[in-house]
Amino acid sequence: MVFRARQFEFVFPRPTAVMGVVNVTPDSFSDGGEFLDADAAVARALKLVAQGAEILDLGGESTRPGAEPVSAAEELRRVLPVIERLAGRVNVPISIDTMKPAVARAALAAGASIVNDVAANREDALMWQVVAEFKAGYVCMHARGTPKIMQENPVYSDVVREVAGFFQERLGRLTASGVSADQVVLDVGIGFGKTAEHNLQLLANLRSFTTMARPLLIGVSRKSFIGKLLGADLKERLPASLACACLAVESGAQMVRAHDVAETAQAVRMTEAVLARKRK
Repeated sequence: MVFRARQFEFVFPRPTAVMGVVNVTPDSFSDGGEFLDADAAVARALKLVAQGAEILDLGGESTRPGAEPVSAAEELRRVLPVIERLAGRVNVPISIDTMKPAVARAALAAGASIVNDVAANREDALMWQVVAEFKAGYVCMHARGTPKIMQENPVYSDVVREVAGFFQERLGRLTASGVSADQVVLDVGIGFGKTAEHNLQLLANLRSFTTMARPLLIGVSRKSFIGKLLGADLKERLPASLACACLAVESGAQMVRAHDVAETAQAVRMTEAVLARKRK
């Protein structure tokens, strides 16, 4: 299985790829305001690469539950200087975490290689046409509604089956828009229009999504469902985040999105070492 993102290529099976998060925002739930300054964001990104991040995920608009949207112009003002400065300094793909085709296009033109689309539930094909034009990688994430309203009483009859059906339908639409399957990564969207119970069901059944012949990306880092289940404050959620990451790797996930890259990389490498012996 191959994942291609412009000039970058990941051939699986291989060690789990850790995607490091850099939020260039004032209001992201985990690190809002810490890296809003371009210098701080660039320094953070370089540190994450040194710690083992094989992908950098930059976002200029918060997608936390209840977040207010920002304009494309403001989003670009935040992320473009960072992308432009990183593109010539790192040899890992830069992912732009955006819902806006205009932002994706400008970010790709500036040197990004992946579009991380939390609005893959869109009906308009413009984003996919941009991805096809640049031959960029594409993270197809499942969500219900928009970040502002997604946690308002999400209901599923069978969350695992419904997310799987969404992926099958989206893969068909992506192909019809000119995006080849080897450009696509799947993300079940932990915390995006799901209750804590829905998140647990998805994490417990991740292996069912590995039959689609596409890499599976899991993002659980510091998310609020951990706090709801365990009573852990934001800064106390690393152990649970690592537990989820390791379980995801054991279930067949190929990529893990994380704020704490060094700790996550160490945890998944140990998980892989144990699993390698288990299979012998």
